[in-house]
Amino acid sequence: MTHLRKFAAITATALTFGTAAQAANIVEIASGDDRFSTLVAAVSAAGLVETLQGPGPFTVFAPVNDAFAALPDGTVETLLQPENKDQLTNVLLYHVDDRNLTAEQIPNGSNYFKPILASERICITKGASGVSIADGTGETANVVIANIEADNGVIHVIDKVLLPGTRPACH
Repeated sequence: MTHLRKFAAITATALTFGTAAQAANIVEIASGDDRFSTLVAAVSAAGLVETLQGPGPFTVFAPVNDAFAALPDGTVETLLQPENKDQLTNVLLYHVDDRNLTAEQIPNGSNYFKPILASERICITKGASGVSIADGTGETANVVIANIEADNGVIHVIDKVLLPGTRPACH
């Protein structure tokens, strides 16, 4: 009987820790993953931490550090300067949708989506080879990891920083 009680207590403790470990918002997940250290620094510099810790829902197309490193030399450093906070905020909001949009919910083909940066559009294409996103520069990012679930939305990891510009072609 004592062994049964011990087993029940251990199981209850494990379930409690398992549940607590799974309950994380988008910022907590990104902060806990070294691949997003540049994104986390940018979100902090833009003053968006509290927003992205909020109830959401949010879909974040999250560029990895290598995507930021691929920008022209000095771009990240310039965006992180306090006088460029508005521009940085616009770039980051271009990566956020105000819905919980899993990869399965993205329709096949090419479709315009409106990020939180309301004046802009992105074109998301879903096909047999996966999901890609065309930005305002005409360049394309690929979703390399889909559906990292947070308690306030979902993260899709992308291999390029999305930049606002002209409306991308969406065919």
